[in-house]
Amino acid sequence: MRRELVTHQGCIVEGVDLVSERLWQCPSCGMGRVTREARPHTPFHRCVALAGLTAPFVEAGVRAVHRRVEREDYVAGELVQCDAAGRPVMAVVPETEDRQDCTVFAQPATAQARGGN
Repeated sequence: MRRELVTHQGCIVEGVDLVSERLWQCPSCGMGRVTREARPHTPFHRCVALAGLTAPFVEAGVRAVHRRVEREDYVAGELVQCDAAGRPVMAVVPETEDRQDCTVFAQPATAQARGGN
């Protein structure tokens, strides 16, 4: 929380900034990040330890691990998320002592256009 002096209607008053810094870290690669956002949020990054997959940060100081969930069904020409080694991955699950979240890499819809008569 930051305090600063501001002017309001010709008077100098002390203002309080309610947006505090939040520290984040990646449990897989150790990368850190700082955010200043009042709303609930979770930043993401391309993690080198997870072969380039997009993974969420966890709050700094929280013991966590990322678990990658490989796609187990047959991939026949579909557009799927793959890691740097070409393995199809369907999710990254950050697990902490008291909860687990899930980042799902959903398959996008596709369409083909045909000429009309």
